[in-house]
Order: sequence, then structure tokens, then C-alpha cells
Amino acid sequence: MRLYFVIGLIIIEGLIGLVSGQNLQNYLPLEGNWKFSIGDDLNWADKNYDDADWESVKVPSDWESQGFNGYDGYAWYRKTVHLPAALKNEVLWLELGFVDDVDELYLNGLLIGKSGSFPPHFQTAYNARRLYRIPVGAILYGAENQIAVRVYDAYNVGGIFSGKVGIRKERNPFLLDMNLEGEWKFKTGDHVGYSEEDYKDNHWGSIIVPGAWEDQGYRYYNGIAWYRRTIEIPGHLMNQRLVLILGKIDDVDEVYVNGELIGQTGEINNGYFMYNNAYKSQRGYLIPPHLLKDKNTIAIRVYDDRLSGGIYEGPVGIITQEKYIQYWRSRRNQ
Repeated sequence: MRLYFVIGLIIIEGLIGLVSGQNLQNYLPLEGNWKFSIGDDLNWADKNYDDADWESVKVPSDWESQGFNGYDGYAWYRKTVHLPAALKNEVLWLELGFVDDVDELYLNGLLIGKSGSFPPHFQTAYNARRLYRIPVGAILYGAENQIAVRVYDAYNVGGIFSGKVGIRKERNPFLLDMNLEGEWKFKTGDHVGYSEEDYKDNHWGSIIVPGAWEDQGYRYYNGIAWYRRTIEIPGHLMNQRLVLILGKIDDVDEVYVNGELIGQTGEINNGYFMYNNAYKSQRGYLIPPHLLKDKNTIAIRVYDDRLSGGIYEGPVGIITQEKYIQYWRSRRNQ
């Protein structure tokens, strides 16, 4: 086991991957009949939309073999699932198998994941396995939850065509005090001002975190890119020592809070120096207490050398230092 010292905290390498196949267990299979309609309307993501007159199709299976032969374009899937209150202390993932070509996943109207890029900047992600962590704030516990999947197919077969489909539970998860997964501001390229607290990023694009940027419209991009998000820390956390959890990043990162560098793994210079297998390492950076304000801007500079890039695997959020230490102790004792 190697230890990476990163400004006040230890990044631990060599433990089981946090969302590897052996770290997830099946909870609720979702193969079978789903509601389905060709066309495109963002209102179809709404929990209360009436889909009673929609067609029924089998998932997983391409839609061409189910009465929509030759259809290329947009279509939507919908399915209702009950998630009991007993799941409140669980971390859930929704697996959609493989989708041809592009998808966005909504739960109760909230966008929680996407792969590929829709027209006019179309990029397929037909060979990307869809495995999306479900934000706690999107779930209605003890109630019916509405899954909606927006799909675009450019040619040949289309839809949720193969693989396992269902809800899975994570074994021994990080129980975050703040979940920061979901949409972040994102921009390729590099500029010294991107780390600053008051930099105006309203013209930037958006990206779902976690998720490789190649699967979200930036296929074949290698180099530097930035993530930004502004958050408010709840009052009950303001007087505690907090750790920013950033999952796994390919390849190298620098992390800023309110314009100040709080940690990094590897070095970004003209080229880069990467610690051995750094892309496999779970990032956890202590936030210096004096930096925290009512509103706080997180900026992450990432360099990717080849293949997949970005914050590709979660969890992503904030946890107290006490819980963070307890978590890693429990993992070592397993």
C-alpha cells in the first residue's frame, strides 16, 4: 500500500474500488416493461406527467425490434418504482446498461446523469456502461419515484439495448454530510483566473459529476479542463473540520476553495508528474476552516493525458473529518 500526503490529509491507495462491481449489490431489478414514446418533450421528465397512453416496450432491447423499425431520433422511457423509507441510510445507484446513442437520466424531474452529447453537437456513447449514483435529495423515501430516460439514436439500433438494468446498493459507502454530485460548471482550456472566487462562469457549459468528460460531449479531449461550483455550507457544519471528497480523477488535479489551493494529486506544469496509479486514488482534501464563508466556490483544475478524463467516479461531497477518518479505519479492518 502506498500513502500520498496531500496538504494535511492522506490519500490511501490499494483499497477496493468504491464503485467496483464487487462493491455494489443488486437491490431492485428493473428489466421488463417500461413506458415508451418517440419524440422529445422535456415535460416528460416531470414526476406527475400522465403517460397512461404511452406504448410499452421491453428493457433492455432495441426499440427497432419492438415496432419502431427504422426510427432514428429522440425517444423517452419512464418507469415508476417504490423506494421504502428503510433506504435512507443507503447509497443507491441506477444502472441502465448500454444505451444507443445518448441519454439523460431523470429521477422525479431532476437530472442525475447523462452520457454522450445530443445534437447539434452529437457524440455517441453507445459503448459506455451507464451506472449513475442517485443523489439523496432526488429520492422520495417511502413513496413512488419516477424514472425518466431521454434517449437520442442517430442510426442503426436505438434505445436501452443491452446490459443489466436496475437499482443497486453500495456496500460500506461514504455517508456524506453534503452530496455535491450532479451538475457542475465546466470548461476545457486553462486560465489563471478560473480558480478565483469572483470569476464569472455563467457562460461555461455544464457537466454531470461524477462522469468521464469523454462520455459527456468531450470525446477525445486530452489536456486541461476546469470544474466550478458554488455552495452554501449548512450552519451545523460551519464549526467542524470538513473534508472535500472528490472521488477519483483522471489524471492529475489541483483543488481551490475561494481562490486558495487546498490540495493536489500530481503536478500540472508544462507536462505533468503523476504519482504511480494516481488515477485510482480516492481524493480527500481538508478544507482550512478560515476559508469558509456563507457562499463558497470550489474550482478544480484537471489534466488528462490520455483515454478517459475528469472526475470519473464518486462519491463527491463534503464529510466531517471525524467521519472521514472513521470510514478509512473501518475499511482497513475489513
